[in-house]
Amino acid sequence: MKRDVIRSENFVPDAAQFILGQARAALSERGEFRIALSGGRTPRPVYSDLVRIGRDLPWDRIFFTFGDERCVPPNDEQSNFQMARESLFVLAGVPEKSIARMRGEIDPQIAAQEYQDNLDRLAAQSGESIYRHDLVLLGIGDDGHTASLFPGTAALEEETRRVVANFVPKFNSWRLTFTLPLINQARHVCFLADAHKNAALLEKVLAGERQFPAARVEPVDGDLTWILGDA
Repeated sequence: MKRDVIRSENFVPDAAQFILGQARAALSERGEFRIALSGGRTPRPVYSDLVRIGRDLPWDRIFFTFGDERCVPPNDEQSNFQMARESLFVLAGVPEKSIARMRGEIDPQIAAQEYQDNLDRLAAQSGESIYRHDLVLLGIGDDGHTASLFPGTAALEEETRRVVANFVPKFNSWRLTFTLPLINQARHVCFLADAHKNAALLEKVLAGERQFPAARVEPVDGDLTWILGDA
């Protein structure tokens, strides 16, 4: 695993340019680009800037998945899908067939299994044993969680399933999330952390302190990039 840490004074344009570069490389090499989107506030302006600079991208050959989702309807203001829809899909005219939405509005266990089954079908069509993303985008929370892999929760220790429903006691709610076995199969994983993130926490994660879930992201046969916004 090769790891790069990019400290940027121009976080949004630099992050968007990084994603664009990954997209163009994958499209050139394999004719498609598989990207898992991160939710939350940090990536919203990045997605919008990607639309601006990537107007020539063949959006019908880019396939979008989600690293996690809140268990809410797709039009809920907390929905990661709704955020991506507003900041990326509508603006870029992404066709519906290019988007795999996690169904947060149904039973969490059923939704997780449904999403895993969908990824397994796509993997089988490509002769893969597990679906391999070209790029997985991740964020990091103040407790070191990433996707919806929170400290002390069951999903963090999952070794077999690729997508699970994870109960998060601190929110007293369920989340849908990729697990480490799926994340770590990606060709490239990129953490996006703007200047508002806890600098001391980030340094602990970068030092590999594994009580923080984000520190457990270690692509098996891929690269890891951190893009950190400098104040």
